[in-house]
Amino acid sequence: MSWGTELWDQFDNLEKHTQWGIDILEKYIKFVKERTEIELSYAKQLRNLAKKYQPKKNSKEEEEYRYTACKAFLSTLNEMNDYAGQHEVISENMTSNITVELARYVQELKQERKSYFHDGRKAQQHIEICWKQLESSKRRFERDCKEADRAQQYFEKMDADINVTKADVEKARQQAQVRHQMAEDSKADYSSILQKFNHEQHEYYHTHIPNIFQKIQEMEERRIVRIGDSMKTYAEVDRQVIPIIGKCLDEIVKAAESIDQKNDSQLVIEAYKSGFEPPGDIEFEDYTQPMKRTVSDNSLSNSRGEGKPELKFGGKSKGKLWPFIKKNKSPKQQKEPLSHRFNEFMTSKPKIHCFRSLKRGGATPEDFSNLPPEQRRKKLQQKVDELNKEIQKEMDQRDAITKMKDVYLKNPQMGDPASLDHKLTEVSQNIEKLRLESQKFEAWLAEVEGRLPARSEQARRQSGMFDAQNPATVNNCAQDRESPDGSYTEEQSQEGEGKVLATDFDDEFDEEEPLPAIGTCKALYTFEGQNEGTISVVEGETLYVIEEDKGDGWTRIRRNEDEEGYVPTSYVEVYLDKNAKGAKTYI
Repeated sequence: MSWGTELWDQFDNLEKHTQWGIDILEKYIKFVKERTEIELSYAKQLRNLAKKYQPKKNSKEEEEYRYTACKAFLSTLNEMNDYAGQHEVISENMTSNITVELARYVQELKQERKSYFHDGRKAQQHIEICWKQLESSKRRFERDCKEADRAQQYFEKMDADINVTKADVEKARQQAQVRHQMAEDSKADYSSILQKFNHEQHEYYHTHIPNIFQKIQEMEERRIVRIGDSMKTYAEVDRQVIPIIGKCLDEIVKAAESIDQKNDSQLVIEAYKSGFEPPGDIEFEDYTQPMKRTVSDNSLSNSRGEGKPELKFGGKSKGKLWPFIKKNKSPKQQKEPLSHRFNEFMTSKPKIHCFRSLKRGGATPEDFSNLPPEQRRKKLQQKVDELNKEIQKEMDQRDAITKMKDVYLKNPQMGDPASLDHKLTEVSQNIEKLRLESQKFEAWLAEVEGRLPARSEQARRQSGMFDAQNPATVNNCAQDRESPDGSYTEEQSQEGEGKVLATDFDDEFDEEEPLPAIGTCKALYTFEGQNEGTISVVEGETLYVIEEDKGDGWTRIRRNEDEEGYVPTSYVEVYLDKNAKGAKTYI
C-alpha cells in the first residue's frame, strides 16, 4: 500500500503524523538519556557504599580483615566496585550507541521531512496557480459570451427598427461581430488553459504528490526501523555486561565459600593467646579452729618465725604468693571472708611472670615485656618487619642518589656530584641506625622464641635502672612467678606496697615441699645462668624437669634439692614422664 495513491488528499494529516513520529523518537532519546543518568548515579552510589565499608589503613579494622569472613566481605566490596563499573559501561554504551546516534538521526530526519513537504507545498502552489488561471479564463470567456449575446440582441433590435439609420445598424452589426470574435478568442483561450490545467492536475495527483508521499512514507518507515534497532541495541548493551556481572556475582559466591570458621577460630587463638595457664584451685581455709592453725603444706601462714630477714633467691624458690594473700600484722585483726578475697582476686590484674616483664612506670616497654609471651612475640615480629621495610626504603633511596651522582659525574652540566654527598651520608646513617634497631628487636625476638640464652645487659628486663627505682619489686621477683598449678599472684595491699620487708612474707607463708619431677632433660649446650632465677648447666648433664615450658621459652629444672632454676628450652632435650602428675604440653 502506497501513501501516494491511498492518501493523495491527506497532505496535512501526513505532515502532522510525521511530526508526531519525530516527537516519539525524541521522547525515546530522552528516556535513554535518563536511564544513563540513573546508571551513573547507581554506579556512583555503589562505589561510595563500597568505599564507606573499606577498612581504614593503619587502623584496628585493617587487622580484623585477617579473618576469612572479613576477607570474603572485602572481596564482596571489591566485586561491588567492578559491578558498579559495569553499570558505568552500560551508561557509556547507551550514550554513544543510542543517544548520540539518534540525536544525529533526528536532525537529519527533520531536514529530510522539511525538504519533502517543501516540494509538496510547491506542487500545491503550482496547481493552485493553474486553477486560478483556469478560473480567470473561464470568467473572461463567460463575460465575453454574455457581451456577444447582448451585442447580437442590440444589432437585431436596431435592424428591426425602421426609424434607425442604416449607419447605426451597420455600427451595431460591427459591434456584434467584434463581441462575437472576442467570445471566440476567450473560448479558445479557456479551452487551452483548461487542457493545460487538466494535464497539470493529472501530473499533480498521479505523479508529483505520489512521489513525494512515497518518499515521506519511506522516511517514516526508516524512522520506525531505526527506533526498533535502537531498542535492540538498548537490550544488547545490557546483555553484553551480564557475563561480567555474573562473574562478579560468582566471585562473591566463591569468596563466601572460602570462609573457614576453623581458621578464624585459630586466628582468634593466635591473636589473644597469652601463653599462661588458668588459675588453679583455691586452697581451703579452715576458720573453725579457735587457735592458730597447724602448719601444713596447704597453710597460708609461715611458721618459720620472724627471724628471717629476707627471702632466698637464686636456686630453689621456697615461698609463693597465692591469689588472695592479706597482711595480718595484728593478732586482733580478723581475716576477711573467703568470698571477699576471691572477688578481689577475680577483679585484680595478675602480675606477669618476672622473666617476661617488669613494670617500668606506666609506659609500654620498648621490648613489649608487659605482654604475654605469644603476644610479645607477635609484636616483636611485626616491629622487625616494619624496620626491614624502612631499611629497604632507605636502601632504595640510597641507590637512587648513587645513580644520580653517577649521572652528575658523567654530565657535570646537569649538577654538582658533591651536592649529593651530604644526603648520601645521611641516608647511610639512617640505614645503620635502622639496622642496629632491627638487630636489637631480632635479639629480643630470638630470646622469646628460645633461640638465645638470655638478653644482653642493656636490654635485660632486670636493668640497673629498674633495680634502683623499684628495689622492693625486684626482691619480690622470684615470688612474682606463677604458682605450680598455674595461678597468679595478687597485687600487694596499699598500706604495704613498696614497704613490706622479706620478714613479712615469712610471717605469712609456710615453707612448701619441692615440686615433683615430671621428667628428665639432657643439656645440649652449656648455659651460664647469670640472671635471678636461672641455673647454670654443662653440656651433656642430666637433670630433673619440674616445670615445663609454658610458652615463654624457659624450662624449670632441678639438679638436687637445693639447686633449681630456669634454663632456655632450646638448650635442653626434655623427656617427660607421661604418668607424672602435671605432665602436660604447653603450646
